[in-house]
Amino acid sequence: MNTIKTTCPYCGVGCGIEATIEDHATHRVCIKGDSKHPANFGRLCSKGATLGDTVSLENRLFYPSIQGKQVDWASALDHVAERFNNIIAQHGPEAVAFYVSGQLLTEDYYVANKLMKGFIGTANIDTNSRLCMSSAVVGYKRAFGADTVPCNYEDLELAELILLVGSNAAWCHPIAFQRIRKAKETNPHLKIVVIDPRSTASCDIADLHLPVKPGMDALLFNGILAYLAQNGRIDQTYIDTHTEGFEAALQEAVKTAGSIEQVAAGCGLPSEAVATLFDWFAGTEKTVTVYSQGINQSSSGSDKCNAIINCHLASGRIGKPGMGPFSFTGQPNAMGGREVGGLANTLAAHMDLENPEHVDRVGRFWGSDKVADKQGLKAVAMFDAIAAGQIKAVWIMATNPVVSMPDADKVKRALQQCELVVVSDCIANTDTAKLAHVLLPATGWSEKDGTVTNLERRISRQRPLFPASGEAKHDWWIISQVAQRMGFSDAFNYQSSADIFREHAALSAFENDDEHQLRDFNLSAFVHLDGQGYDALQPVQWPVTNEQTAGIARMFTDGQYYTSNRKARFIPITPRPPVNAPDSDYPFTLNTGRLRDQWHTMTRTSLAAKLNAHRPEPFVEINPADAERLGLSARSLAQIESRWGSMLARVDLNPGQQIGSLFVPMHWTEQLSSHGRMGAVVNPVVDPYSGQPESKQTPAKIYACPARWYATILSRRPLQIGGAEYQVSVRGDRYFRYELASTEPAKDWRAWSRALLADTRHIDDDNCWLEYSDQQAGYYRTAYLPDRELQACLFVGPDCELPEPGWLGSLFAKNELSRAERLSLLSGLPPKGEADIGRIVCSCFNVGEKTIRHAVQTQQLQSVADISACLSAGSGCGSCVAELKEFLPKPS
Repeated sequence: MNTIKTTCPYCGVGCGIEATIEDHATHRVCIKGDSKHPANFGRLCSKGATLGDTVSLENRLFYPSIQGKQVDWASALDHVAERFNNIIAQHGPEAVAFYVSGQLLTEDYYVANKLMKGFIGTANIDTNSRLCMSSAVVGYKRAFGADTVPCNYEDLELAELILLVGSNAAWCHPIAFQRIRKAKETNPHLKIVVIDPRSTASCDIADLHLPVKPGMDALLFNGILAYLAQNGRIDQTYIDTHTEGFEAALQEAVKTAGSIEQVAAGCGLPSEAVATLFDWFAGTEKTVTVYSQGINQSSSGSDKCNAIINCHLASGRIGKPGMGPFSFTGQPNAMGGREVGGLANTLAAHMDLENPEHVDRVGRFWGSDKVADKQGLKAVAMFDAIAAGQIKAVWIMATNPVVSMPDADKVKRALQQCELVVVSDCIANTDTAKLAHVLLPATGWSEKDGTVTNLERRISRQRPLFPASGEAKHDWWIISQVAQRMGFSDAFNYQSSADIFREHAALSAFENDDEHQLRDFNLSAFVHLDGQGYDALQPVQWPVTNEQTAGIARMFTDGQYYTSNRKARFIPITPRPPVNAPDSDYPFTLNTGRLRDQWHTMTRTSLAAKLNAHRPEPFVEINPADAERLGLSARSLAQIESRWGSMLARVDLNPGQQIGSLFVPMHWTEQLSSHGRMGAVVNPVVDPYSGQPESKQTPAKIYACPARWYATILSRRPLQIGGAEYQVSVRGDRYFRYELASTEPAKDWRAWSRALLADTRHIDDDNCWLEYSDQQAGYYRTAYLPDRELQACLFVGPDCELPEPGWLGSLFAKNELSRAERLSLLSGLPPKGEADIGRIVCSCFNVGEKTIRHAVQTQQLQSVADISACLSAGSGCGSCVAELKEFLPKPS
């Protein structure tokens, strides 16, 4: 009874989880992978494995509030409904908007979309999934007539060639990547090609890495299409029978690509490497092309997707085992949002806003004559409209756009001047929640009840582990209550998430038969699903119909598509460079992306100490040659600027970074880092078809931040610190870590540290303090140890060479320090004979670089398998395997 099967709330892989509740009162829960779930078969990445550390009530939003004052639910809901109705009455429905999230469950998404598009009557509802996969939607719809992912995970294991294009799956989709790694180990014929400007952890298993010039992927795939035709490797029968538009697409590909040498020059690649790719693609029938944010997040992302799909259509490599164009989505329920029409340019159940028959059908099903019949504002345009005063009210659900949107400072200013900002979230303190007029507490992952769909179209249940915290409510309930108060009671009288799922299924099946235009998304098997059946729902891939109740693993097996003539469409692609190119003022190309152990804006992952250990601060990767030219040293502080904003980050020298390119992670917020918000720097240019921002190619400059002092603080209790331009705070195991730097003169460190770190009883008790000071050189170190228990320590220096907190952090687990430990404390190094694990490499088992290096040297370890056998490192999620290889002896 205490073990519940649910689904991971992180990436789009959709791993199954078994959660065993050990203590309801304290939310103590043991997390392990569900060995029977077909997405992961028991494996979890570092984030999924530490979910038990993130279900505490810390920083939870417990009560509704208006203008910062706690109110009851009735008052909050009445206020939101009245304000929305008044604004609509005065300015029309286009004056309001919803901005929602791939963190919502499908049932939440469905109700939000129904209210906005079906009853308010505008399509001004968009989602943060716009930022990650909307170009993939356009690509699929243009080619197939529907947003249909044709592949599944099994295809990765059956393939003999996998192209990872703009996808660092090793970090961003770790369990899917582990399936690829395993497939390569068992199939010697399988070749892996990574097409990515950066050398990432995914290159660890690559037979070929093509560091393509940023933005030139479409040229590369146009080259493949031309090569297939010129070398007689197209499937003419498939083209003639199942497609249209081939000649036009081929003509454009030949015209724009030219020879192998011309493609190589345009892509910044060696001709030999391009020739190898073309030869492998032409000669390998079982080819899967995996593409992700590196393709989608571009001003030409939709065209890049279709350039990839064109190659698969031309070779007939689709709808068959081990082949196909496979978009990897970012969020746990981005697919569910696509199903219900959560994007501003879609309707519901994979129907189209600008198709009058679809609008009429949805209107008859919902019983509404107000169904929106034109596209709403996509994310970037939506916040532009808020900034311009055209949108007077916005409801933001389960997302943090002040951090994650491009040109994020403009987004912040837009919300500051907006007439009504409503935020429903489970977290109390976010950069966006700070700007809300109305805060509505929503249930979190461990309390939510509904369904999600992963990136292979697999629907899984997300089941609650605990009752709702405080007065939190499910998102679908909050939306429904507002809808009822706006005058739409009959259409939103839901009693459970099962009610909504049945309606969602019924809409998908409504007039979806051979007599009408058949639609891909169909859940007719679930139209009469009762509550018990919903509770017991097993993972299944849609479509799930009365005729195919077990679902369908692979689409287009019969070569029939969802266009008017049932043929797939080739799209002629003219490769386009990024809209904003580097210039003399902003000479670098800034790339952005995810880290291995963090998720989105860290509201959940930052609660898990293990996940903060690997990369605890914002950083900027730069090629060592660029760094040397600009006078940037490792771990020093750098300012990154664009025309839109700036950020501060630690310098990370990485030869895998192209000269002229930078990379920064996306995760840090003002709550955790004073100037680490990546979104402030990113340009807001979007793809003209998908509206997806160009987050991978922002012109930028970088220069050294002339910090006069750096400081590290470890404290058993959280601290309120000010007075430093650079300040980052992360959670450690039983302590909090703070990294500071400033261009201001040094402080009176003795007085400052005692006022900050001590309780009032011991500020001037010298027996509680250890201290070292070299004022002339700029060094100061102190530790606060009442009763010989370490409460806090401070290390200050004129440069960034300060102690790593590995051994120091371990001291917070002790009730009393030994004399040897106290004598060594201010050195930052353990006493002789005690281990210092160093910087964490393996988060799953908390294994540091010094431990690994020592084991490799003393036990003569020769492989990652040896390291795993000795230290367990690499035997969990496997995301650190590439990094572990760096510690092994180099071949002579």
